[in-house]
Amino acid sequence: MSFGPIIRERRIALGIGLVDMSERLGISAPYLSRIERELESPPRDELIERAAAILGLQMDDLFVKARRLPPDMRDNMETVVRAYRRLRSIGGR
Repeated sequence: MSFGPIIRERRIALGIGLVDMSERLGISAPYLSRIERELESPPRDELIERAAAILGLQMDDLFVKARRLPPDMRDNMETVVRAYRRLRSIGGR
């Protein structure tokens, strides 16, 4: 499942309305609705982090679903790439 549908599914499971969630994130309800329906790309990093906290989801998991690295990993791209390559060579992939 991709970013938007995960946000929607978890929000509904927690009983958080669209308007309530959008207010907590500081965005409009129509914008959040478009994100959830995958009519918009995942939002900026700050909103992904806030959504993870509100919904009780792992921040790294949401960044993966948004198809981007978490900010702290982007700041140290060389180490991340080298670690990934090492793990792939060990795992034989």
